[in-house]
Amino acid sequence: MNNQPYIDDLKLIKEIMNRSSRFISLSGLSGVFAGIYALIGALLVYLTVYSNQNYLQYREAILSSENIIILLVIAVVTLSLSIGTGVFFSKIKAKKDNEKLWNLQAKRLLINLFIPLIAGGILSLILLFKGYIGIIAPLTLIFYGLALVNASKYTLKEIRSLGMVEIVLGLLAAQFIGYGLIFWSIGFGILHIIYGIAMHLKYRS
Repeated sequence: MNNQPYIDDLKLIKEIMNRSSRFISLSGLSGVFAGIYALIGALLVYLTVYSNQNYLQYREAILSSENIIILLVIAVVTLSLSIGTGVFFSKIKAKKDNEKLWNLQAKRLLINLFIPLIAGGILSLILLFKGYIGIIAPLTLIFYGLALVNASKYTLKEIRSLGMVEIVLGLLAAQFIGYGLIFWSIGFGILHIIYGIAMHLKYRS
């Protein structure tokens, strides 16, 4: 007895259920560009915080009011570019897959993603203005990882793994205060690029 038609039907039903419960229009290319933006942003932060210092001697992080404003501008521009690029490539993928970009799954994804992100962002701003710059990189990595894990049930399963790695990086950055920018560059830059390339090759998006 040939059970292949039934197996194919079950696969089709599973795929339909997966599409109805998850936002699958995330593009791997958006992850690559987000990583590139993050690396550029990290370089600009480094040049701002350690400006006009001898690279062969001990360097002290300079956190003046002017530098704080510059850091905030860098953060806003980097985040805006990442979100804009993500929407652009996701829109292309959604059109290619005959899917709607804005649907119930996308709404659930964003809600679960932004609750930890906003909480972590506000806490980071409070600490930044109080001068606790060393703890900001670990906190942003940890809250970002928590946001990915929290939102992963509404999108691609690989997001959860990325989130777990970001949390571990954040904890390591908290252990090695002073190297936060390096961990930040790895988490938001290199990992995003690797993840984006992997997703692009797997889903061809």
